[in-house]
Amino acid sequence: MRIKKDNSMSIEQSKDNNLERDVSQEQKMGSDQEYETYSEQETFELGYEFAKGLKPGDSISLEGDLGTGKTAFTKGIAAGLGVTQHITSPTFTLVNTYNGEKILHHFDVYRVNDPDELFAIGWEEYFSYEAVTVVEWGDLVPDILPENTIHIRFSRLDGSSYEGRRIIIER
Repeated sequence: MRIKKDNSMSIEQSKDNNLERDVSQEQKMGSDQEYETYSEQETFELGYEFAKGLKPGDSISLEGDLGTGKTAFTKGIAAGLGVTQHITSPTFTLVNTYNGEKILHHFDVYRVNDPDELFAIGWEEYFSYEAVTVVEWGDLVPDILPENTIHIRFSRLDGSSYEGRRIIIER
């Protein structure tokens, strides 16, 4: 695996230095982190490691163009939370809820034209201290996200293969 962190160390190298500790320590420190992944599997694995530092009540906004890895990352988060169900992006249903060791609410707001559509389905109730909530395309509804939302930005790497991604976690 070749996930690069802060352009200085690949996750392959970092595994020798305990990536799990590295990702969760940075989450607690409140610093921004930047990673590069080179496949859907690496993006999934980064999401999995990221999930280890999450607790019920956390909300995450996934932001970036189509095909940049938001759903793959969410699948990793779900696996890290102990969800065993198949994860799909709820593009037309708006939200899917999964039960694992922790509850996961997974929103996709790409097709939402008006935030009132979200309030009509009980948007605020999904951001409880009983579940982790992931919002794909959260940058489309920034005014209604909880105050302490973790923003994760996905982009394609310049001059890289189609699979190369830059993932920036902002706290």
